[in-house]
Amino acid sequence: MSSYNLAGRVVAITGSTGGLGSAMAAKLHERGARLALFDLNLEAVEKQVQSLGGDGHARGWRVDVRSHDDIKVAMDEAAAHFGRIDVVIANAGIEVVAPMVGTNPKTFDRGIDINLNGVWRTFHAGLPYVKREKGHLLAISSMAAFFHSPLQAPYTASKAGVWAMCNSIRLEVKHLGVTVGSVHPTFFKTAMLEDMQADPAGLKLWGGNKSILFKSITLESVVDGILAGIEKRTEMVVIPSSNGLVAKAPGLFRGFIERFGFKQRNVVAAIELAVQKFK
Repeated sequence: MSSYNLAGRVVAITGSTGGLGSAMAAKLHERGARLALFDLNLEAVEKQVQSLGGDGHARGWRVDVRSHDDIKVAMDEAAAHFGRIDVVIANAGIEVVAPMVGTNPKTFDRGIDINLNGVWRTFHAGLPYVKREKGHLLAISSMAAFFHSPLQAPYTASKAGVWAMCNSIRLEVKHLGVTVGSVHPTFFKTAMLEDMQADPAGLKLWGGNKSILFKSITLESVVDGILAGIEKRTEMVVIPSSNGLVAKAPGLFRGFIERFGFKQRNVVAAIELAVQKFK
């Protein structure tokens, strides 16, 4: 597939003012993309818009990805403002270090609702517009989708779920010309990582991310990998690429099953039948 040129594209990003969201927005702006920025912090997103050149280049909305109404209204307004949406990046997420023993069940619920359900809501709201442009849906997962650490059940479960969900949705939208990717970085340097290292439990588990197993990488390398993944419309972006074997091992037979187990005509017919149930 030829390179997917980002210049002139409209890219919607959730969690836009966080460390990764901000860095992606800045780099996408450099590539000539126009940006629909969705974040829980309205004041921060409005400042972000101004730093990126104002309404002609970017526009912001307050969005809580736990609310389908929030994300749908923002996506609809963004499409009306820019005239199109080509790429949707489901980036909003939280990280929690919490053992099952002694942790309020609401902590687990919140992690799943933001990290997993929030991705589904974002894709659901964006798909009607991305479909028109035969664009790209992208979710920020993690190496935690494959490597499941203790005290992180909400995080690892949600990130594994995001990977599985992207694989499933990809089969549903392929016939529409829409591509779907998931991003799986290792630890990288943002305020989220600093908070985790400041947590005594997190410091105990990962040792300040100094060992070869848990060594962190730069934010810039993650952003560069993400943009390259969008431009190539890559299904799974692993950062650094040296972790590719670990990431690909769980899905070793997935391609075989998808190719021979799910014929495209049957997928399309099944979608049409299933939709009837929800009318």
